[in-house]
Amino acid sequence: MARVVGVRFRKAGKVYYFDPGQWSLQPGDAVVVETARGLEFGWVVAGPQDVPDDRVVTPLKQVVRKATARDEAQVRENEVRERQAMEVCSRKIAEHGLEMDLVDAEYTFDQGKIVFYFTAQGRVDFRELVRDLASAFHTRIELRQIGVRDEAKMLGGIGPCGRLLCCATFLDEFRPVSIRMAKQQNLSLNPSKISGLCGRLMCCLRFECESYEGGRDGLPAVGSRVLTPEGEGRVISLNPNRGAALVRLDSRREVEFPIEEVEEKKAEGEAPSAPPAGEDNRGES
Repeated sequence: MARVVGVRFRKAGKVYYFDPGQWSLQPGDAVVVETARGLEFGWVVAGPQDVPDDRVVTPLKQVVRKATARDEAQVRENEVRERQAMEVCSRKIAEHGLEMDLVDAEYTFDQGKIVFYFTAQGRVDFRELVRDLASAFHTRIELRQIGVRDEAKMLGGIGPCGRLLCCATFLDEFRPVSIRMAKQQNLSLNPSKISGLCGRLMCCLRFECESYEGGRDGLPAVGSRVLTPEGEGRVISLNPNRGAALVRLDSRREVEFPIEEVEEKKAEGEAPSAPPAGEDNRGES
């Protein structure tokens, strides 16, 4: 087991583990830590805890110090420099006629390098751009191409639900989302209805997927013939969360029944067993 604290460098960014060393740290504390990029400024989001060794990237880097007022002033200065760097880089991209969209700029804490994030449809030859930027800023330059989901995470925005984007507020990593998840929840498969601002399937399709999967156990399949208190029909949709099935009766009416009132019709020649008079078998298997 390793004693660690969880540190995040960006809002809704990935959490990295560090050795707290001699420091007494709590969530919300600003810290300066040693990373592969050099010294970085971040915030503690998970207090000291023991985690298995296989969850730690070795060698485990240490927290250098709690952030001082001078460190926080350095971060504010970097933010001003980043806005200026965005303006310069955007102008240089236009001058070179490159087909790329600049998304963000990030100074390392010690101002030893600037990372420019961009999106593009294909490969971009930005060697001349890097030389121009290095001459303008007199520091190391890195251009990093990102995907549309990362772009939405960095820029933020309002989703179709009216709330701030999940990826920009609390999701620290992207997990796979498939069209099957939308089908399981009986959602419209219209791309405009189930796609986020990034144009990809909405991350929130995962949120209730497990409850839908578990709730379908023992339920009749969509399209199966069933017996209901109002006669025979065919299941056209299920709502596991509400415990209900929408059935199109042979009379062409569509009625929603509680699951316990719906019995899947057995194969032809195998009649379903009827409950004894005065009793019912609701809830029994």
